[in-house]
Amino acid sequence: MNNILILGSGLVARPIIQYLLLKNYRVTIASNTTDRSDLMIAGNPRGTSVFWEASDEISLDRMVAAHDITVSLLPYVFHVMVAKHCINHKKNMVTTSYVKPEMRDLDQAAREAGIIILNEMGLDPGIDHMSAMRIIDGIHNREGGVLEFYSICGALPAPEAADNPFRYKFSWSPKGVVMAGNNDAMFLRHGKVVDLPTRDLFKDPFRVTFPAIGELEVYPNRDSLAYREIYGIPEAQTMFRGTFRYKGWCETLDVMKQLNLISNDRFNMTDMTYAGMMRHQLMNIHPLTHYPSDLTTHIALALGISEESHAIKALRWLGLFDETPMNRGIDSTFEVTSDLMIEKMSLGQTERDMVVMQHTFLAAFSDGRKEVIRSRMLDFGTLATDTSIARTVALPAAIGVEMILCGEIALTGVHIPVIPEIYNPVLDHLEKLGIQMVEEYELPMSEMIV
Repeated sequence: MNNILILGSGLVARPIIQYLLLKNYRVTIASNTTDRSDLMIAGNPRGTSVFWEASDEISLDRMVAAHDITVSLLPYVFHVMVAKHCINHKKNMVTTSYVKPEMRDLDQAAREAGIIILNEMGLDPGIDHMSAMRIIDGIHNREGGVLEFYSICGALPAPEAADNPFRYKFSWSPKGVVMAGNNDAMFLRHGKVVDLPTRDLFKDPFRVTFPAIGELEVYPNRDSLAYREIYGIPEAQTMFRGTFRYKGWCETLDVMKQLNLISNDRFNMTDMTYAGMMRHQLMNIHPLTHYPSDLTTHIALALGISEESHAIKALRWLGLFDETPMNRGIDSTFEVTSDLMIEKMSLGQTERDMVVMQHTFLAAFSDGRKEVIRSRMLDFGTLATDTSIARTVALPAAIGVEMILCGEIALTGVHIPVIPEIYNPVLDHLEKLGIQMVEEYELPMSEMIV
């Protein structure tokens, strides 16, 4: 019986734990929240939870040595540390996180150890790569090329649960969702490289109509250019990876960024109210000799927006205009704002989340023909079991673990799932679990994102 070590028991851990236990593997969950791990094990005798802090490398080394494979569901900053222990003990490893340069640098050491470190086995990154590569390889096998490619994903509340001004609720890594608003972005569109500094990230979203959901906003996601090489499509004149949100998110986040409300800069907030913090931010970005007494008027004047704008209504709903003491010392606006958002915008136990993903391709073939191809996924969480984000992140990793243990993946080194021997069986298995991309071919040019 294979022994699996899972590091972390966060919001997406339950599906992988349950999947592997039901397959009769022995699973050890190491985390600093053993009460949560115990709930996920649900009394299964093949599951064990142990208390472990990520700073305890001595215990980590011992646990890695005692198991056949390690799954790291920790924050990405810990993955390289874990990988080094896996290399030392010649044990395979799986993560759901992006490969950072420091992880890529371990490729040769992993090959020499005869192990695979399989990363990006989640949703985004993960299912997005696999479902895109299945179509890209199909286009190339038909002697075609990819002229344009848009890949867009979003983890959102189901429409009936999108009932606050942000139309968003947290179903995973709340701090990470807010912090992502500080990213820069770079993409290629119609042959032109677009380099967006973080201040402009939310200024120019475009819209896509998604069946059964309606119109969603799209803003760019990090560096898209690298994926021309990763996906093997150097011919692409458009390479865009983006994020779906309901209408209103981009406008509100743009105002929050202009007010530096998700900044990591720290200052003394002693005795400040939320409204006092807002006035402090306004004085920094819009100094005046006379400040309007009304906070709404001041913000509208400073930013050149309407006092009735959606963004101002959203910030008022969040509580940032309240004269309520914050009870903070030296702190950052990011911590204050994200804490308020988590308090008011967490997905309720009786609410559903959903994942929406769409790939849109413009392919050109050797006979001069062009074809629009689209691949979509709409997945909802269930009230009785797991969120959609948990299932779509954790189950690809679970399938990857099983494939490695069964010898179906014999690669060594640091990899992501962009090759057929990984993505085909994983996607086929996900379909059996109800997670499926629906592909459409030979669509008219009018269906292309412009």
